[in-house]
Amino acid sequence: MSILTANNLGVSFGAFDLFRGISVTIPNDGKIGLIGPNGIGKTTLLLILAGINQPTTGQVNLARGRRIGYLRQEAVEAFGNRENTVHNEMLSVFTDLLARQERLNEMEERMASGDYSDELLEKYGEAQEAFERDGGYEFDLRIQQTLNGLGLGKAHWDMPLNHLSGGQKTRALLARLLLEKPDLLMLDEPTNHLDIEAVEWLERLLATWEGAVLIVSHDRFFLDNTVNTIWDMSPNGIEIYSGNYSAYLTQRQARWEYYERIFEEEKTRLLNEVDYVQRNWVRDSTHAQALGRLRRLTRDLTIVENFGIMALRNGTPWIKWTKLYGLKEPPPLDVIDAIRKVNAISMPSGRPLAIRPRLSMTNTSGTLVIRAQDVTVGYPGNPLFEIKQLELRRGECAALIGPNGSGKTTFLKVLLGQMEPLAGQMNMGASLKIGYFAQAQDALRGSHNILDELDRHKEMDAEKARSHLAQYLFRGEDVFKPLDALSGGERARLALAILALEGYNLLLLDEPTNHLDISAREALQDVLDNYSGTILLVSHDRYLIDQLASQVWEIRENKLTIFQGKYREYVLRRTASATAPDRKILLAPKPMVRDNSKETRRRTEALAKLEDRIREQEHNIQRLSSEMQKAGQKQAFERVHMLSSQVALAQARLEEYLGEWEKLIA
Repeated sequence: MSILTANNLGVSFGAFDLFRGISVTIPNDGKIGLIGPNGIGKTTLLLILAGINQPTTGQVNLARGRRIGYLRQEAVEAFGNRENTVHNEMLSVFTDLLARQERLNEMEERMASGDYSDELLEKYGEAQEAFERDGGYEFDLRIQQTLNGLGLGKAHWDMPLNHLSGGQKTRALLARLLLEKPDLLMLDEPTNHLDIEAVEWLERLLATWEGAVLIVSHDRFFLDNTVNTIWDMSPNGIEIYSGNYSAYLTQRQARWEYYERIFEEEKTRLLNEVDYVQRNWVRDSTHAQALGRLRRLTRDLTIVENFGIMALRNGTPWIKWTKLYGLKEPPPLDVIDAIRKVNAISMPSGRPLAIRPRLSMTNTSGTLVIRAQDVTVGYPGNPLFEIKQLELRRGECAALIGPNGSGKTTFLKVLLGQMEPLAGQMNMGASLKIGYFAQAQDALRGSHNILDELDRHKEMDAEKARSHLAQYLFRGEDVFKPLDALSGGERARLALAILALEGYNLLLLDEPTNHLDISAREALQDVLDNYSGTILLVSHDRYLIDQLASQVWEIRENKLTIFQGKYREYVLRRTASATAPDRKILLAPKPMVRDNSKETRRRTEALAKLEDRIREQEHNIQRLSSEMQKAGQKQAFERVHMLSSQVALAQARLEEYLGEWEKLIA
């Protein structure tokens, strides 16, 4: 059963087609990741599927009675001029439950005054049962867990919505959507304003989400952990792949090779048809056959012009092309025109253009690259973190992670000699040539153009400079674009182009994938993977970290700790440590007044049931944690991820039961 279907969607601006011919279906429990190059139309497609914008062609059908929740990429305008505080805005999701809670309180007051009529007790029992079934005893806890999980702790709850920053508004809007539990949740770059802990919390929540989810994201690790289908969007439409992002990579290569083979076969067939028509056109005995083939060839070329050469292999008869897609019967082409059009058919570029840089070193550094002993990093009067001992050797890649503001960029400035440590000894190795990729790229600004900027770093003739820039997708007139007119992605590509000129043997990379689309991130990852120098990587791109880093340096609670191993192993170790039960929850209910009232008997029975549920969840968490540790020892990371989600769900249920228990004994 599908919650949403879209047929033959297209968006045009005058003669320019942003996309066309998109037909997709979202199952009730679909978990879909939508990817594609920047500017391809992903956000436009989401707006159409959400019913906010209308397509130029095609239609969208939402199943009756189903609700869509849509998170914009930037929610600066969210909430309009609403005067609510953050917490009151979340409470507004549960207006009906709040009203029912008020009615229950009124009945409880009547019972407390001595009204125990059968009619009131029956009415109260039915109302309370329905209230509990609909989550009436859970919504306070859900609000708390959701806001805390997204980094909006209690300090933010009383803030008016219009006082929030753009990023905070996006998180608040996401929190509200998650609390509303729509049947289809559409998220456009949901991780943009979240730190790693909030992203991991969101991953765990989406892993157990009961409805459908459609996510646009450049976060490949996030897609790996949340979706089971990938929609790959290109100018030619959407290709659908089963599995998460890593599974998509494997399938994509095989599909590209298949498409290249099909293209060659179909073009050869069309060339043979043209050849037959050309040889038999002037003969009276074969002219009718040649004309029939020319008509079929003209239809095929019409399909190719509108939907690409691969459409010839889907087995759709011509009559359906006319009825479903609005194609009209074309007059037969002139033989010369048919020959020209067939020869002009080229392989559709399913493989997106990607940067193809190569990083080489002019000289090799010493074996020891960085050593720190009892170092304090920060500013006078404001120390940020301490390093007990640290070493980075030639050829290694370390990933430096930690919350925003913890001191990651400050540490890079210390390594560059722009700052001194507050205390301790920091030693840099011999023969180092350090390349620094700055997060903001503030230096790459001005009215001069890209070609001029490259010349400032290394003199070379125009042809060689253009050739170098072409590897970073600056082609043709692009090289004359002023630096002040560059987008974030273009500025990042130019910084990488400059970095590749110098022959550095130590790279300090501060968020190198910011503003890059997925294909550019893949290319950068490939380049860094083949780089023989040393890398210190500061990044929120967990997929890049996992692929490159052999050790993880984490800043937490003002200390830097070092984990030797891959990022997934680090996450496993941290998750197992966090979820291992370290104490037994003791249940010691307050003494209750013993009487024979129905209310007291109900509370006693409810407490007994809750205590059984709590003990059951405790045993469940212990069992799952033990299984997760065993799976980690076997490096069965898919099972670890599944068990981690189950532990998180069990812990959430335990918190709910404890919250109910505390209310009953109060």
